[in-house]
Amino acid sequence: QEAILHISGGSTDREYCIVFYPLKNMTSTMLCNGSGVSPALVKGKVLVVMRGDCTYSQKALVAESLGATALLIASNTSMFTPTINDSYAKIHIPLALMRYRDFLEAQQVFGEGMQVKLYAPPQSKIDASIAVILLIAIGTVALGGYWSGACESVSLLGESKADSGEISLYSPLKVVIFVLLMCGMLVLMYFFFKVLVYIIIAIFCLASASALFSLTFKLSCVGCCLLSVFSIRNWNFSVRSLILAAVCISIAVVWGVYRNEDRWIWILQDLLGIAFCLNFIKTISLSNFKICVILLSLLLVYDVFFVFITPFFTKNGVSIMVQVALGPDASAEKVSNMVEVPAEPQAPSEKLPVVMRVPRFSAWAQNLCGMQFSILGYGDIIVPGLLVAYCSRFDVLINSRKKIYFISCCIAYLLGMIVTFAVMLLSGMGQPALLYLVPFTLITSAVVAACRREMRRFWAGTTYEVVDSSREPLLPGVLPSNQTSPLHLP
Repeated sequence: QEAILHISGGSTDREYCIVFYPLKNMTSTMLCNGSGVSPALVKGKVLVVMRGDCTYSQKALVAESLGATALLIASNTSMFTPTINDSYAKIHIPLALMRYRDFLEAQQVFGEGMQVKLYAPPQSKIDASIAVILLIAIGTVALGGYWSGACESVSLLGESKADSGEISLYSPLKVVIFVLLMCGMLVLMYFFFKVLVYIIIAIFCLASASALFSLTFKLSCVGCCLLSVFSIRNWNFSVRSLILAAVCISIAVVWGVYRNEDRWIWILQDLLGIAFCLNFIKTISLSNFKICVILLSLLLVYDVFFVFITPFFTKNGVSIMVQVALGPDASAEKVSNMVEVPAEPQAPSEKLPVVMRVPRFSAWAQNLCGMQFSILGYGDIIVPGLLVAYCSRFDVLINSRKKIYFISCCIAYLLGMIVTFAVMLLSGMGQPALLYLVPFTLITSAVVAACRREMRRFWAGTTYEVVDSSREPLLPGVLPSNQTSPLHLP
């Protein structure tokens, strides 16, 4: 029963003596009392008893009184973290739950002479997955803002907004309606998740494949042989576009088929999610800083309400935002200090493709108990990204070579993300990221505009008005009094 623990660090290594305990199978009893159990049989051993009939603490007290060194409780149902109360203060031996099927498997392999060690490797709160999430977020926001600024440069050279595929939000009323529609959609997803989730998955596959094609088409630089163009019934195609379309559609289809394979499918989901966010940031343009303030402020209230306030109204005490993001089958303990491990393998539950997911690299038990992920919602990238895109376009309009608005807003977003993760780690619970990102980005942009004495222009932005081509001017080169030029720079 002796063993050696080898510890090494750098050029130094040492060996220490440790002891471990033999396992005693007592799954034929619930161990709610010590009657019928001989202390000589269990003294100095780890007991395995069945779950049920009495509390965990009562079983542990009986096991300790019989001389057991630790207690394992075999469970045929889902295992939850035991709730600590005053009765546990009297217990001085380790107590843990295990799946009964795991015990039966071990018994079949090792027989009755099993020897076990109970240990829990230290797990750092700060995981490398957070850094990966941070890189994905800031990279997507910065690239989306830069892309939007590049499109603005093209627009100034004569291409209209309609030709570039951009949609401009310039009316506060439309912004309010947009946010109300988001609220309604979230509530519908909460009540009708099992039906709407498949519609959202289908929409995501189409939208993300289209976004990935748009992104790769812009970035691709292929040989001349792939640039050849041919026509089919007045439709022009290029070899490059067909190859890229096939690849993008294949990626979306593979994700759709294997979307619940947690081990590796998160890579494709993040790839499609990045393309989706980039295309959204590039396509939706906010016409001025006033619209930015209205939209981001409303979405901040939306985020805080559905994360912090709605738990007071839901039956299970879980916020509507978290329930929709993780799915109705996801347990509430995944977002608190509780853990649930199913007693039997279960069919994977459907989840909305609305988050970036990176597995926790320091989660030592994730191969045994299920993978753990660090997540960030698409909205926490898109919403501040729209402001970063506006700042990038404004830099183009004022011909700022240093890109002062764009760079400062990106730095503010990075700082906001760092504060978000810091609060999450200190509080031990998930945070609505917009609570920190919106103030950081809005205040920074406003301060930069005020310091440069450009607040009036930054607030008003640039108004694009479409000329009615059916109305010709009365004189060549003269516009009617009620008709404005296609581009007006205040």
